[in-house]
Amino acid sequence: MSPLCGPVITEKFSDLTALLLRHQQLWRGKPFIENHMPWETEFPQLAEWLRAQSLEHAEHFQLIPEQIKAPAPFRQWADELMPLTGVGRFPVELERELPPRMSAGVPGRKWQQINQFAQALPQDWFGSDNRWLDWCSGKGYLGRHLAWPNACLCCVEHNPQLIQDGQALSERWAVRAKHAHCDALSPATDEYLAATSTWVALHACGDLHTRLLRKTAEHGVRQLAVAPCCYNRMAADAYQPLSAAGQRAGLRLSKDELGIPLQATVTAAAGEVRQRNRMMAWRLGFDRLQREWRGADTYLPVPSVANRWAQDSFADWCLAVAQQKAVKPQPVADWAMAEQAGWDRLAQVRNLELVQGLFRRPLELWLLLDMALYLQEQGFAVQLGEFCPQQLTPRNLLLVAMR
Repeated sequence: MSPLCGPVITEKFSDLTALLLRHQQLWRGKPFIENHMPWETEFPQLAEWLRAQSLEHAEHFQLIPEQIKAPAPFRQWADELMPLTGVGRFPVELERELPPRMSAGVPGRKWQQINQFAQALPQDWFGSDNRWLDWCSGKGYLGRHLAWPNACLCCVEHNPQLIQDGQALSERWAVRAKHAHCDALSPATDEYLAATSTWVALHACGDLHTRLLRKTAEHGVRQLAVAPCCYNRMAADAYQPLSAAGQRAGLRLSKDELGIPLQATVTAAAGEVRQRNRMMAWRLGFDRLQREWRGADTYLPVPSVANRWAQDSFADWCLAVAQQKAVKPQPVADWAMAEQAGWDRLAQVRNLELVQGLFRRPLELWLLLDMALYLQEQGFAVQLGEFCPQQLTPRNLLLVAMR
């Protein structure tokens, strides 16, 4: 399968819009804060089966929910969704030979992402006359990979320490680079956008990647390659479609719903997963208690500062959170049982989320297709495909555009 391009982008966007609207009761809602999902009444056998599965079951299938042998109509939903989410992998255009120590300081997984991002770009982008812009560049590892040995590079980054470190690395490798200290959301970026001909962004979050795309309407950039990330990191309460078709679609995605594609991860260490699960189980255990204490069957958000108290016992942690939230606690007969109730609830939540998990890729692809259509409206020839396997990063979709 090849990357999507031309009229296929419009067709797939239309089909995905219709499907997401038709099945929106399946992916809207948050099992973590709602005790009952809207679809459970209509499909009680499926709900009962999912609620009976273990936490290990949910974690095993989080990246591959379509492979679960669950009661109907789970399989039918998966079969309907999968054909619409297929996109081809970009072929390897160019195996670049770089100095052997150029990847020093970059985690291996991240360097593989950078390397495969570069391999997906057209070979004729790598001329010495090219002027690269690495958007939200960090230390500029992607930009140096692309610009070495003799192209020009501008790295835009907000963190002054990363700017300083990146400039030193560029000088070490004799890359003609300017590391600009600049807020990517400020008008000051126009100077650097106007001075460059090829823009790249690897996992710039939310408003950062949408701003770069919108700037194509103001500047004469010829080439663009963007792999978006963290779609929910934005100032607005809901997604603002970029394309005309997206604005007409009638599909509103809240900030919470923009986080659905981000729910699966392949990069967390085992210790990090255990700690995260513990905090989630404690939050759910506290949620059950606070509903009883307040006499209100509604979720009460717990401040992130509570994570700092994780070394406490579950009982001490709950009492500290209750004090923070001005909730008057009631006597608890068995704290161990209350904590176990949180773990049991976590297993249910994670398994119920597998239904939503079927829609992670469709929702993410819908967002990327909206961006692709916008770029087509700006006169670009656009390709949308995967630049690396999902096992390397779930955020493996790449837009490559030329005009």
